[in-house]
Amino acid sequence: MPHLKTRRNLRGVSFAKKSDRKATIVDRIGLWLSTSREVDGLWVGSMECKPQPGLCRVEDALRLIKDHDPLHYSRIISNLERIWVDLLPNARASYERSLNACKLDERFVLLETTSLERIASCIVHEATHARLERWGISYNEKVRSRIEAICLRRELNFVGKLPQAEPLREEIARTLEWCIGEHDYFSNTNSWQRWERGNVETLRHMGAPNWVISVVLKVQAVRARMLRLAYRFDGSSSRRT
Repeated sequence: MPHLKTRRNLRGVSFAKKSDRKATIVDRIGLWLSTSREVDGLWVGSMECKPQPGLCRVEDALRLIKDHDPLHYSRIISNLERIWVDLLPNARASYERSLNACKLDERFVLLETTSLERIASCIVHEATHARLERWGISYNEKVRSRIEAICLRRELNFVGKLPQAEPLREEIARTLEWCIGEHDYFSNTNSWQRWERGNVETLRHMGAPNWVISVVLKVQAVRARMLRLAYRFDGSSSRRT
């Protein structure tokens, strides 16, 4: 399977937010504006307008997990506080540490080709990130591919219990095989580049005017230069010690 297609199939890879910061004001406002429900003590919410089809699909995916894999379902309930359907610039799904949340991209959830099994598999993946965090395993650059491999194996374990899910199982297996041998994809630099490109695509999806996108591109260019300088300085400091 070509690397390009494999990369597109990664769910949340290298996008688990691992800082110790508190939730941003934007996230807090987003949570407040979201329509939410409680599922076995788990907050499940969405920024969608009524009738919130994405929210309904997530509830159905949770029910699928509960029916076919009670162990993974219990881990989701115990390790996550939230599942939030929102617009993500850089992934189909991600783990947001500051919220202890599995975030699912609204476009991905609502896509006709996205099955409930695939959504459920993403939730299992991101809940594994949360579980590893609780064990004190940080999402450092050098070990990201190994962490993602662990999460993908949990997906395989779950999908193996679903009826008629062989195509999804094969896709995850191919992604795992690629993930084990790929490391540059998970670097800080490449992660930031994907995030920046995704931001522009998300703004276009939201109907932002061209002048707003132009401003964002300029800000991102400045940020990229600052990051390159920071990485270069950090590397020089490491060589001197």
